[in-house]
Amino acid sequence: MNLFTTILYYLFLLVQLLVALYVLVPLFSLAGYGIAKLFSAKPPAERKPIVVDRNMEFAVIITAHQEAEFVLPLVDSILKQSYGGFQVYVVADDCDTRLLTFSDPRITVLEPQPALHAKIKSIHYALDHLERKHDAVIILDSDNLLHPRFLAVMNDYFRKGYKVVQCDFKPKNTDSVFARMDAIGDMFNFFIERQSRAWMGLSSAIWGSGVAVDLDLYREVKYSSMLGGFDKKLQAHLVTSVPRIAFAEEAVLYDEKISSGKSLETQRTRWINAYFKYFAESWAIFLTGLKKFNLNLMYFGFSVLRPPLFIVLGAAFFFTALNFFIDPLHFKIWAGILLSFLLSFIAIVLIKGRSTKYLGALCMIPVFAFRQAMALLKLGKARKSFLKTQHTKLIYIDELLKQE
Repeated sequence: MNLFTTILYYLFLLVQLLVALYVLVPLFSLAGYGIAKLFSAKPPAERKPIVVDRNMEFAVIITAHQEAEFVLPLVDSILKQSYGGFQVYVVADDCDTRLLTFSDPRITVLEPQPALHAKIKSIHYALDHLERKHDAVIILDSDNLLHPRFLAVMNDYFRKGYKVVQCDFKPKNTDSVFARMDAIGDMFNFFIERQSRAWMGLSSAIWGSGVAVDLDLYREVKYSSMLGGFDKKLQAHLVTSVPRIAFAEEAVLYDEKISSGKSLETQRTRWINAYFKYFAESWAIFLTGLKKFNLNLMYFGFSVLRPPLFIVLGAAFFFTALNFFIDPLHFKIWAGILLSFLLSFIAIVLIKGRSTKYLGALCMIPVFAFRQAMALLKLGKARKSFLKTQHTKLIYIDELLKQE
């Protein structure tokens, strides 16, 4: 082989290796999680002692956009918390506020004029209208519900010295195939990006809702764009500013799952756009980890640099098929890698779902992947406007807890 051909060959092998590593992450996560559980009954964050001798005051910000009716059950779930150190700020952006009348003084309704039509703007609007000094801010979407012990658990973690804590998610609805597939996606992502990392003593990734952040730390973040991906920008700042981002498995947030293919495309278009939009920040996390020889940051950066899963798996199937014709040994290796992913995926769903009821929905993965591929073709729309996922499941926390 001449030099050019040699370079192409090794680049081909390098790309295959990178894709293979991403496909093997679920297996590595399961292995790390299992080994950690052999040596301890609790993850490191739970074992950490209390270091702050007072309770925290939380500013709970609800970003509601054109869906005032969903605020009522969410506020109801907040008022039923076992912990009372909070003030709720409902940012009613382009909402009919006639529904939002509360007698409890801990609920403040804000109605920005003119309408903001952007989640980041809504959060900043709430921060500009805080009624008093708070220790931390908790971001919620209007379709969320909180388990009664949510704030009590968050308080415990902040008293242990953590400044950023991500909660766990459970589905609010699983009444359609798309909802179950969406729930499965959450189980998978929350396990490999949060739960398994927590057990291995690494930083958790954060999500767009249910994250609690030290108020002064949040105010340090500067956004250059107000459309989409606020959690990506926030995450890039937080992971390099604190020793660890904690994951509180006992702080449970219930989130509405999408119920149609159209909603899936809208949601994934927004997410995929955020991945490309904040790619530079993700790369910077990885480089910072390399410079500091910080394993936590290196692994975090490696993880957030991963393309959307359907792209990674598409590449894996492509390399498997290609090697069937050009390299029998590499074909067998790829077949084994894909099998390990399938088995790991099923194991994670069983661990997180604690039930076999979700497994039947796995046959819809090709449809789910196709819808995400369609979302990839609509990225231009996400760069120009606020893409909102429509919600339909109006349910109160008491009813939801009875169903569990």
